[in-house]
Parts: sequence; C-alpha cells; structure tokens
Amino acid sequence: MLMLQAALALLFLGLLLGLVLAARKGVLGWLTSYFFWMFSRRSHPPHTHVMFCFADHYEPRWGGKRDMERERRRVARWVNDYPKLAREFTDADGNSPKHSFFFPAEEYEAEHIDALNQLCAQGLGEIEVHLHHDDDTSDNLRRTLLDFASTLHERHGALSRTADGDGPQYGFIHGNWVLDNSGVNGRWCGVNDEISVLRDTGCYADFTFPCAPHQAQPRQINSIYYATDDPTRPKSHNTGEPASVHDDNVGDLLLVTGPLCLNWRRRKHGIFPRIENADIRSSNPPTRERVDYWVKTGIHVKGRPEWVFVKVHTHGAPEREADTLLGDSVRTMHQYLTGHYNDGNRFSLHYVSAREAYNIVKAAEAGETGNPGDYRDYVLPPPANTLVAASKSVPSE
Repeated sequence: MLMLQAALALLFLGLLLGLVLAARKGVLGWLTSYFFWMFSRRSHPPHTHVMFCFADHYEPRWGGKRDMERERRRVARWVNDYPKLAREFTDADGNSPKHSFFFPAEEYEAEHIDALNQLCAQGLGEIEVHLHHDDDTSDNLRRTLLDFASTLHERHGALSRTADGDGPQYGFIHGNWVLDNSGVNGRWCGVNDEISVLRDTGCYADFTFPCAPHQAQPRQINSIYYATDDPTRPKSHNTGEPASVHDDNVGDLLLVTGPLCLNWRRRKHGIFPRIENADIRSSNPPTRERVDYWVKTGIHVKGRPEWVFVKVHTHGAPEREADTLLGDSVRTMHQYLTGHYNDGNRFSLHYVSAREAYNIVKAAEAGETGNPGDYRDYVLPPPANTLVAASKSVPSE
C-alpha cells in the first residue's frame, strides 16, 4: 500500500512539474488542443495524396552584420547544389522537390533574388515574403509589404497575380514567429491589425506555424483555417474556422500550418516526449520516423481527408543548415518520401510550392476531387520567373 501511494505521489509530482514547465514555455494553450485533436483524428483513407511543401525562412544575412561576400557564397551554394539533389527525385506528377524561399524584405538584395530565380526558372522553387520588424505601425507595415511585393513582381517576376488584375499576391512568414503582435510584451512586431494589413496588401496565406515551444504558437493546431482579425488586440489567429469543402470559408487570412505533435519515441530526460514541430535543421535532421509523424498528422481541408498537407520549415541559408538541407539527411528524407509515400497504391506524393499548396486548398474548398496535382494553378497562376520551366526543359548544371 505504501509503495502504491509513493508511486501515485511521484506520478502526481511528475504531472505537476510537467504543467509548470509547460506554463513557463507557453505550451498549455496548444497542448490542450493537441489532446483533443489526438482523440478525434482518424486513420488515412485507402488512398492518400500527400502534398509536401518546404517553407524556408531564407535569410542570407543570418548571423549578424552584413557581409556581402558571405551572403553571395550562401546563395550560390543553393543555386549550384540544390538542382543536383532535387533532380534525383520525382513525385507522382513528375515534379522534383520544390523549395519555397520566403525572403526577408529587410534583407533585400536584387542580386540574391536574381540568383534564386535561376532555381525558379528550373521549376525547383518559388519566392515569397518574409519579414522581421519591431515596434512597427500599420501604415509603415503596409508600405513595406506593398513596396517589397511590387519589387519582387515587377523587377524579378517572382509573384503571381489573379486573373482579374489584383496586385501581386504573396505567401507570408513572420519573422520571430510573432504574427499579429503575438510576442512577449509586443516585441518583434507592434501591429495589432497585422492580419488585416496582410489581407489588404495581397497576402493569399500565412505559412508561419507551427513554432512551438515558442510562446507565439497559436492554440489552433494541425489545421488549415481562416483567422478573423480583431484590430484592437494581438494574436487574432489564435483560433479560427477550418477550411472546408463547400463552405463559405470566410475570414481575413488563411493559415496553412504544419504538423505539431508529441514524439513519444524521443523523450527528454527519459520522461517527457519531445515536441515535433516539422522544423528541419542540423540539430534536428529529418528521419523516417519524423516523416511518418508528419503524414500521420493528416492536416487537410475539412471534408477532403484524402488530400493531406505536410508543410515543413527551415532556415536554409546558413552554412550549417545548408549542410543538412543539401546533403545526405534530406536526400534520405526524399528517398523515403518517394519510396514509401509514392507507391501509387496507398499513397501518392506531390511536391508543391506554397502557392501550389494554396491553390490545392482552394480546389478542395470548391469541391474538386481526384488528383490534387491537377490543381496546382487553380486560382493563382505561376509567376513569370517559373514559366521557363513550364515552356522548356532546363538542362542540369
């Protein structure tokens, strides 16, 4: 009896310690959602299409002060080495892996975008918008986004426009994770109506999350959903309405989130499960086990569970991370994706850019069925910098 009481006391203390640590790291909000999600999820349909989207917070200036020669070397490495890796693999539609380069507006250098356009012209990537800012205002943010989107589109052909002539449309990732002023004490943003500003300046979807264990992580997880802005308060995207088939799908901003779960096979201190947040880096390289977790999360448009979206993220420019992303770790990941998740029986794999993922989401909402790869350009056409790949085959270097 005493041993049982001691065991229960230790269990209680362990749970209490876990709750304290979770509260300190801002985990409780999404962790509660995680347990509800875990008990409500279902197994995959007999045939599942897997949309694999690689979102890169691509920051050539990573690490401090500006060093143009170092930045050039970082970008050149991707231009030279990524095609060699990517062309080893193809998906169910014949596409090689695509990298979505979310480039920081505050780091803009025309020559870097021109260099990345060489990858885009080969069908291996697209360029989107990333931004780090602090103590900002709505008006300044609006100018920053409009100016950068215009530059990317007009000077570099890097963003697309809708058929009815709207301005350049872009995908977005917020620097430091703190979308809509969701940081501690308002740091690294400052704009409570950021979601409205993004909507008004042509943002078609946000790809920032997940970011756990960072405190900016929203409560809603493993979901593609619409956030409605409250311009007077931060973190309006904390919850929202899931994107659904044949529904109104009303909101100010679509959020396409990546997998977030607990990895019970990898435990911290042998007790607590580690957080799986789909972040690929040298200290947490992709493994078969992680790929399985990503796919099993089953992120989809409500009513279309056979179309699963796997959005992973990274910071690809620094040398240490490039070693992982352009090396054997990611090669092994693609070998597993194209082998296990592209068998044509249970699974079909589709490498997609952020824009293509958005288009397939919109196709699902409209009730389209069949091969999601047919809807890569459903709403937003390809930007001009990718049309070379569509018109002719570009030889490898």
